[in-house]
Amino acid sequence: MITIRKAKERGHFDHGWLDTYHTFSFDQYHDPAHTHFRSLRVINEDSVAAAHGFPTHSHRDMEIITYILAGALEHRDSMGNGSVIRPGDVQRMTAGTGVSHSEFNPSPSEPCHLLQIWIMPNARNLTPGYEQKFFADDERQGKLRLIASPAGADGAVSINQDARVYASLLDAGQSLNHLIDQNRSAWLQLARGSVAVNNAQLSAGDGAAITKESSVEISAAEDSEFLLFDLA
Repeated sequence: MITIRKAKERGHFDHGWLDTYHTFSFDQYHDPAHTHFRSLRVINEDSVAAAHGFPTHSHRDMEIITYILAGALEHRDSMGNGSVIRPGDVQRMTAGTGVSHSEFNPSPSEPCHLLQIWIMPNARNLTPGYEQKFFADDERQGKLRLIASPAGADGAVSINQDARVYASLLDAGQSLNHLIDQNRSAWLQLARGSVAVNNAQLSAGDGAAITKESSVEISAAEDSEFLLFDLA
């Protein structure tokens, strides 16, 4: 079964410096029908204005993944990490017992477009951690590139949950297939383009909850970029 979460149905707030869409309940947005999907707790699509950003704030007991679609984001945290993340970079932060961080768009003119993902961890009070890796376009082009997994398999960043996150770039006319083990489900979040997921049509910003399916075929009607979450 495939249930589409349409882009226009998400929570939406335009704060001027931040234009944000929430797939699941988050902050000021609460929707009892969309609080999470399995261990997937947050998918926020953010556009951060040039020379603006999130001031220092704190999190705990969450696996936080940042995926940049365009522009750049400068990260600083209480663990002493500082970096600039750009398209192709995947950043993972284990909030665990508590971590503070800030995120700032260093460009004087260009916005930063990103997906921020929260995955509920398999244990509370973990030791905070940080990891960042780069995945070139050719690693994601026409295939599912594993970017986050419990053991950091295949060069992915490591997360503390039985979840596997894949990124893919498909040209118009390309397709691929993903097998889903019994008792697992999947979520597909389309960042740009247009795809069919087992004949269900998705446009940019749409998500799809995939349950009780043994496989999914993903076919691009135009050049597309998406994340696929394989969840216990």
